[in-house]
Amino acid sequence: MTIPVGLSTASVWPQPAGAAFELAAELGYDGVEVMVWADPTSQDVRALERLSQRTGVPVLAVHAPCLLITQRVWSPDPVERLRRSVEAAGELGARTVVVHPPFRWQRRYADGFADLVESLEDSGGVDVAVENMFPVRRALGRGRSVQVTAFAPSIDPTDVGHRHYTLDLSHTAAAGVDAVELAKRMGDGLTHIHLADGSGAAKDEHMVPGRGSQPCAAVCENLARGGFAGQVVLEINTRRARGAAERSRMLAESLLFARLHLDWRAER
Repeated sequence: MTIPVGLSTASVWPQPAGAAFELAAELGYDGVEVMVWADPTSQDVRALERLSQRTGVPVLAVHAPCLLITQRVWSPDPVERLRRSVEAAGELGARTVVVHPPFRWQRRYADGFADLVESLEDSGGVDVAVENMFPVRRALGRGRSVQVTAFAPSIDPTDVGHRHYTLDLSHTAAAGVDAVELAKRMGDGLTHIHLADGSGAAKDEHMVPGRGSQPCAAVCENLARGGFAGQVVLEINTRRARGAAERSRMLAESLLFARLHLDWRAER
């Protein structure tokens, strides 16, 4: 079975979501993941439907607005934002909603998060795939620092246990976590991949896969051998690309990497 490979609309930032649909169609991606954030188009289900119909590119997943910069997109209430994301996914025909664990200061949301995710999956008919995150480094002065987590109860969603997970390889790089082992812990619940790379620096880099230190090839090949029935989405940072042509080359290289390593039989 062929594993679908999608393009995150975040991969074209600061270009709007429409540019991701156009590039996905041009380069041969199987669909897009819509990152819901400040871009008005990403918040407008009808506009996204029109883009999908015009380009022939389906929406594979919706990424809920859970970044610090999107805390008031759709609603200041994180419960409502997640509900709206599930509704949008249903209307767009997407099978997955990607969501981050709650921030530590969102105590009421965090206390009910696992039950909320389960309830929305039951009622909405989509997979709500909770994503692994990474700690941040806080300076203490005199060259000292400490790693702290902004997420409750931790950066690892398997600590709680959910039906479905998103594995992000840029986040494993920043966290210093073994991506292959985390995928094993996620087990059959692993339904969505954010394929990107990282150097191991304590920041979220989202490099083109193969350019960093993460076992991107091994993860893809393990997915193919294990009969993975989910989706792989390229979530790449192209904001420093010197124009549209370089951005296109980066995303074409990313797609080629994914397709090559997801078809492990090609090496036999």
